[in-house]
Amino acid sequence: MSRKANKVLKQSGVIPYRIQDGKIQVLLITSRDRQNWVMPKGDIPEGMSPPDSAAKEAWEEAGIIGQVNTREIGTYKYRKQGKNYRVKMYLLPVQTLSEDYPEAGFRDRQWLDIPQAMRRIKTTSLRRILQGFLLAEVMF
Repeated sequence: MSRKANKVLKQSGVIPYRIQDGKIQVLLITSRDRQNWVMPKGDIPEGMSPPDSAAKEAWEEAGIIGQVNTREIGTYKYRKQGKNYRVKMYLLPVQTLSEDYPEAGFRDRQWLDIPQAMRRIKTTSLRRILQGFLLAEVMF
């Protein structure tokens, strides 16, 4: 069975956030090659819900634990190595930040306010989702 060239691969990810001194901060991580600042995301395994998969990716890529909000806050698309991806994004209030996690040696992490994070993220549609999060003035 051949794969269609225009198949869209499904992923899920999180916007990890915390309230620090009354202000919202988000946690950005670097891509594995440390070239770009991104949010934790990855493929959705068979039989796993997108929010559960997003929580798994948050742990593996950023060492964060929290209860993923199951309400999708946006989607974005990107292309990598000839493949098309669609990422469903969810909010993750960070409860635990571990120093020992699967990809600790491959990524950097940094807490930033949303405008700073938006300046570092190259993907326009992901920046738009972050801006929506900022404008929504979510009650915590």
